[in-house]
Amino acid sequence: MTSRWCMAAVMAVAFSFVVSSAAQGQHTHGEAARPAGQPGTRAAAVAPVKPAPAGALPALPRVSFPPARPMAVVQQVYEFAARHPDVLQYVPCFCGCERGEHSGNHDCFVKSRAANGRITEWEPHGIGCQVCIDVGRDAMLLFNSGASVTAIREAIDKKYRPHYPSATPTPAPPSPRRKT
Repeated sequence: MTSRWCMAAVMAVAFSFVVSSAAQGQHTHGEAARPAGQPGTRAAAVAPVKPAPAGALPALPRVSFPPARPMAVVQQVYEFAARHPDVLQYVPCFCGCERGEHSGNHDCFVKSRAANGRITEWEPHGIGCQVCIDVGRDAMLLFNSGASVTAIREAIDKKYRPHYPSATPTPAPPSPRRKT
């Protein structure tokens, strides 16, 4: 019981921090933003992506800019993206990265994978993007607390969509299958 209360308290503090920092501004990646929630912003269904196999992950790329959050947080979110594409491929990002052809928060961290899920190339953008890291971290905290992918998507949309003019064209998570 105490651990659930602690997790709820940690999530509440994290969400408060992210909303206040998220409202500070959205960086841009190109010309015109795709308005959040506008017709034509829904993506087609996503093929399942295999998670990275157990074991060590490749080192993050060296970048010429400072990380948006402490490196320990950045590394946690990158590892979460590698191990849980089944979550982040259904979570939108709100930083404007859809102009860089990202379709969800997963794309902010992973550029390519082998057929077995092994990371072949990291996306360096996420290292320096506060919004990408915060969205990914919120999704990670919610997942670790036991939330479903659908509940995570709803919480992220509710928290970020009102504060940003655009979002990636991320598909909704698949509906849970009913037992017959």
